[in-house]
Amino acid sequence: MATSASCLFCRIIKGDIPSFKLVETSLSYAFLDIQPLSKGHALVIPKFHAEKLNDVPDENLADILPIAKKIATAVGVPDYNVLQNNGKLAHQEVGHVHFHIIPKPEASDTQGLVIGWPQQKMEKGELESYFEDLKRKLQ
Repeated sequence: MATSASCLFCRIIKGDIPSFKLVETSLSYAFLDIQPLSKGHALVIPKFHAEKLNDVPDENLADILPIAKKIATAVGVPDYNVLQNNGKLAHQEVGHVHFHIIPKPEASDTQGLVIGWPQQKMEKGELESYFEDLKRKLQ
């Protein structure tokens, strides 16, 4: 388990900072957010310190989503967000990978995460070219 002495979430995992722990495995740790966007807002984090998703070992990532599912089910509302940000431009506040589970208890709930989806138009040729390039990189 790689940790960082200055990382807020690593300190929570080690018990240096108290938390409302919901689930703990050998690879992951989940707890209630102390500044929730809605009741039941929780975080699931890998015990491996990494700032970005692409730096987390696959075994840690494989452990996280079942925990997120378990928490989302336990909260008991049908609608929720699962959110994970990478880097400052993506609004990542803490430099340790974390997944938010944000319950949406009511349609009229103005608290919590409000998402806009500003779509961009891409010409078909540009999209095809990008697709081929990305496909090569994924092989």
